Amino acid sequence: MMAFWAAVAVAAAPVASDRQTIELAMQATAAAWSKGDLDGFLRIYSEDPATSFVTSTGVIRGKAAMRGMYLKAYSFDDPAKRGALSFATLEFRPLGRDKALLISRYTLRYPDAKTATGITSVVFSREKAGWRIVADHSS
Repeated sequence: MMAFWAAVAVAAAPVASDRQTIELAMQATAAAWSKGDLDGFLRIYSEDPATSFVTSTGVIRGKAAMRGMYLKAYSFDDPAKRGALSFATLEFRPLGRDKALLISRYTLRYPDAKTATGITSVVFSREKAGWRIVADHSS
């Protein structure tokens, strides 16, 4: 019986480590956003041109298109228009060995005390560069 629990603990260790790595990456991307560093914010996304971001108006594919969308929607030079971003994990689920789903609440806090909040679900893929988002749906 002891060997069984030891095997369970070893199997669970990568999942906990993957979750922590992904949550730290989300904190880093939020910090980049909050500093007005759009390229730093986008670093968490895969370079795969099929990487998708689902919006209320459609699907955007690839980092270049996402970058254009963010530049159009937000003024990264002005904290009052950009806000400070944070994420709170609601659910983490491994989807096999090299994929994971993270569901979070995002919050944008603006200097005038207004906030915008919603839910985001992101699928991560383990790549050579580390865990990267390959699908993002935020509402």
